[in-house]
Amino acid sequence: MQIFGVDIGGSGIKGAPVDLDVGDLAEERHKVLTPHPATPDAVADGVKEVVGHFGWTGPVGITFPGVVTGGATIRTAANVDKDWIDTDARALLGDRLGGLPVTVLNDADAAGVAEMQFGAGRDRQGTVILLTFGTGIGSAVFVDGTLVPNTELGHLELNGHDAEKHASTKAKEDHDLSWEHWAHRVQKYLAHVEMLFSPELFIIGGGVSRKSQKFLPLIEGIKAEIVPAQLQNNAGIVGAAMRAAKAD
Repeated sequence: MQIFGVDIGGSGIKGAPVDLDVGDLAEERHKVLTPHPATPDAVADGVKEVVGHFGWTGPVGITFPGVVTGGATIRTAANVDKDWIDTDARALLGDRLGGLPVTVLNDADAAGVAEMQFGAGRDRQGTVILLTFGTGIGSAVFVDGTLVPNTELGHLELNGHDAEKHASTKAKEDHDLSWEHWAHRVQKYLAHVEMLFSPELFIIGGGVSRKSQKFLPLIEGIKAEIVPAQLQNNAGIVGAAMRAAKAD
């Protein structure tokens, strides 16, 4: 079965049909740049362009980089325009897509759902935490395979600031950090999360997961197992489609 998934990020909006039998993209994904400012109307136009690229006419799962309550209402918007707050994203995006059935969920939660079903978290029990490193830091927490939604651990305080301001991939790029320097920042962040949650497994996702060999071996002193996301940066698209399939 195929369902369409869209992943809205701080830098790009990407999507593709997903083959839910194997947990992978059925076609090469299409991506457009996230508009700036990333207002609801502008982002909705980007989503329409991505879905329209494939001529898709069925259900669509869409991730959002912030807290999503009730599968519809946006509560936080750290890396997109603040006008998103209190927006009914399901209604807005469904209308922009010509009335297609739309499901909306947090982007890291979507990536986590996909990794737990098809990737690095498959068959893992206990506490598993997926962290996506990109424009910010997203999080998905699972206890014995059950998602605790909208955790937003990227906003834990680290060195007096939101952790994502210090340890995201964007922070690495903005400050031109070496892999060693950035890995040290990530290590401090993981140590803080581990102190609070004592997970058995950390899954590291986001686009940087493609380069995990450059930084994961440099991280020391963490008791939990640390592995890269197997679905890498497609996890959000796959997870969005999985959620849409359940809602259909």
